[in-house]
Amino acid sequence: MSIKHVSVHDAHTRQQTGATYIDVRSRQEYDAGHPAGAVNVPLIDHDPETGQMAPNPNFVRVVQANFEPGTTLLIGCQMGGRSMRAAQMLDSFGFSDVSNVLGGFGGARGDRGWVESGLPVEDASPAGGAYHEMAAKADIDQ
Repeated sequence: MSIKHVSVHDAHTRQQTGATYIDVRSRQEYDAGHPAGAVNVPLIDHDPETGQMAPNPNFVRVVQANFEPGTTLLIGCQMGGRSMRAAQMLDSFGFSDVSNVLGGFGGARGDRGWVESGLPVEDASPAGGAYHEMAAKADIDQ
């Protein structure tokens, strides 16, 4: 499989036709504002035991518990680095329609981000889209 790349405008258009935007930023980043309609499954998150950011060992498990392998997934982060890694992981675990959102929420390397492009932003999660709700479907306590 190969990872597709889409602009934030393409991602927004694809959301309107049923694609799911997974914001892989930390819960704190997501809660401060995210693309409208995006759900949150952090690739790296705050570890309460150490007080540091740490990889989320349940990332793939939570996505698998919430989405079928053929679901059209748009993977975004702040600038594009975490989302590319997350997209590669999902691809390697059998997700067949995964796209990395270039520029992410904040923009990077010449790619305009979601905010800069004037696309809709919200700070509330869609129903069932907060990480604790998605993790619960994978029987993970949050």
